[in-house]
Amino acid sequence: MEAIAVGSLLEELARREAMARERVERLREQLAAEEEALSRLMITRGTVEEILGEPARPAERSPAEAGDQSDAGGVGGVVAQAGGSPIGVTTVPRWRPGMDASVLPRTYQDVLEVLVDAGGAMRAGKIVTALGSPAEAAKVEGLRAKLKRMAERGWLSEDGPGLFGVNERVREQITR
Repeated sequence: MEAIAVGSLLEELARREAMARERVERLREQLAAEEEALSRLMITRGTVEEILGEPARPAERSPAEAGDQSDAGGVGGVVAQAGGSPIGVTTVPRWRPGMDASVLPRTYQDVLEVLVDAGGAMRAGKIVTALGSPAEAAKVEGLRAKLKRMAERGWLSEDGPGLFGVNERVREQITR
């Protein structure tokens, strides 16, 4: 009688072991698929950072907090909806009362700091120099595009052709 019980026990253990192996194999396949997806996302993020010249910012705000997400001029931080799914990208959100400069990428925050410290409007070449970069044509033109974008979104004002200053509403908000 003991031999039958031990035989049944060994068969049951073998059956359970086979089931566990199947589950482990399915999990390994799922893990491999997830690792592949992660790898593709990391490569994509690296490519975007390389193109933008700045690290991509992870989503930290809901679409309602982030404001208008239309961005014809550039990409940067991914905006996620409640479920975490990206619904669009924006670098410079439209300014609105109560919005802090911390919502901007570091480069744009630096531009605001330079302009606030200057106390008046500046040209792109002077801003590039104030940021510590050489006033090379490519750097000046790249910054000019950022300045135009910031003006379009309400962060800056273009006081004359190519002359940019901090919008008074923004200055009041960020110097409090």
